[in-house]
Amino acid sequence: MKIRAFLLRAVQWMKRGLCLVIGLFLLVQIWFFGWVLWWKWTPPTETHFMRLRLTELRQQHPEAILRYQWVDYVQISPHLKRAIIAAEDARFVEHGGFDWAGIQTAIEKNRKKGRFVAGGSTLTQQLAKNLFLNPRRSLLRKGQEALITLMIEALWDKKRILEVYLNVIEWGNGVFGAEAAARHYYQIGAARLSPRQAARLAAMAPNPRYYDSRRKTAFLVYRTTIIQSRMAAARLP
Repeated sequence: MKIRAFLLRAVQWMKRGLCLVIGLFLLVQIWFFGWVLWWKWTPPTETHFMRLRLTELRQQHPEAILRYQWVDYVQISPHLKRAIIAAEDARFVEHGGFDWAGIQTAIEKNRKKGRFVAGGSTLTQQLAKNLFLNPRRSLLRKGQEALITLMIEALWDKKRILEVYLNVIEWGNGVFGAEAAARHYYQIGAARLSPRQAARLAAMAPNPRYYDSRRKTAFLVYRTTIIQSRMAAARLP
């Protein structure tokens, strides 16, 4: 009888623990959902990724600040919009947040190379990560990223997704967003970027801090040319 009573109490505690975990999980998702809903109309003043980078910068330079200035969709060059889509997510206007063909291609590339060389993430997935999460790869982070991606795709249209993405993406050492990037690299506003300048910024996007200090590498020039050749086919929302 004592063993049976002990087992019953154990099962009850397990049920309570499971309910607590589920409750906390739902609260976290509600918190994410609330921010996604708020940012449907309101420009983000900062992202989790920005906070991480600022902390890193201030470890070396306590007075460091980020360069970031929000601009509306119409104030960003259409060349940059096309360049980013051509470089990062050619099916952006077609998919619902996940490019399954792109994911399959990335899996094949990684298998052939025997290491991680491609991720297959869409702009929406990258945006979800930049807004809320950290850059470390883990199954838990990818799972949360997927849930936030679904929230963004459900609440925002593609134009808003691209607008926010272009405003919060990292583009150099402490440089965030299209406006700050255009001024940092070309001393002009984001609206005035030429096709070549836009393609170059898109080529830098996967590793912006590296290319910030290495702006004339052969691969960057090559990648810029490839992206520029694909821009005309990129579909804008």
